[in-house]
Amino acid sequence: MQAFYTVVEEGNISHAAIRLDIAQPALSRQMKRLEGALGVRLFERGSRRIRLTEAGRLLYARVERILGMVDGTVREITEIGTGVAGAIRIGTITSSGALVMPRLMSEFHRRWPMVTFEIWEGEGTRVLEMLDSHAIEIGITRSQVDTNLYDSVVLANEPLVLMMSREAGETLGDGDSVRVKDLKGQPIIVPLRWQATLEGYCKQAGFAPTLISVSDSVVLDVLSVRAGLGMALLPSSAKSLMGDDGALTVKRLTEPEILTHTVVSWLKNRTLSAGASHFIELLKEMYRDKITEKGRKK
Repeated sequence: MQAFYTVVEEGNISHAAIRLDIAQPALSRQMKRLEGALGVRLFERGSRRIRLTEAGRLLYARVERILGMVDGTVREITEIGTGVAGAIRIGTITSSGALVMPRLMSEFHRRWPMVTFEIWEGEGTRVLEMLDSHAIEIGITRSQVDTNLYDSVVLANEPLVLMMSREAGETLGDGDSVRVKDLKGQPIIVPLRWQATLEGYCKQAGFAPTLISVSDSVVLDVLSVRAGLGMALLPSSAKSLMGDDGALTVKRLTEPEILTHTVVSWLKNRTLSAGASHFIELLKEMYRDKITEKGRKK
């Protein structure tokens, strides 16, 4: 299973063989034996890069979950009572990870320097799938989670703002806010998760927004604003990425306002590693004033 997973991840046999530290012919024979044992073709032949058949895609999804559970279980067992060491495995969506993780990781490393981080980025559903399969211990999303399955810390709502060049800000008036109806004709960069919401509010205001880019990366959106592509709709905490050269400014979106929040979750009835437990406690400490009452009950 590990060999098959590595072949798919690397995209070809030769790279996978190097990563696994085995000879390429031996790895090829392993894959042929696997296909023979299952009685199906897992790979499309005749392509320089590995392409999976339908059966191969199904096996890959199952193997990812199985290996995640095995790895997670081994780590949980070996880390119980051994102190704070090893790695914390965290999955996050980009709009939360880029804003919450750096400060947390820096302070955590100062306190527990023997712990390292393994970070995966993906959309919310993918993060929860990895949490369910034990591939990660902590998931960071912007959606409510099933309280029957997960414990969580919910950070308070924050408004969305429009980040733009200082010159663009001056054309939208001297105030610190901008109404949805004032966005008509303005070039807008919007994260995928808020595209439909923005389009709906603009439609209510009688126009379609001019979307220059739909992105799933807060950092890329900020850099795009700095490059002059347009103005970006972002959580207000993204102001920490602006820099201090005065080239950019933000205006709060109003009439209507759009709010968002961050949810940090982990599986119920699962023994977290010592590092993950300390990470959650540090989160509660550093963001004490931003945790909602609902989040405090977890």
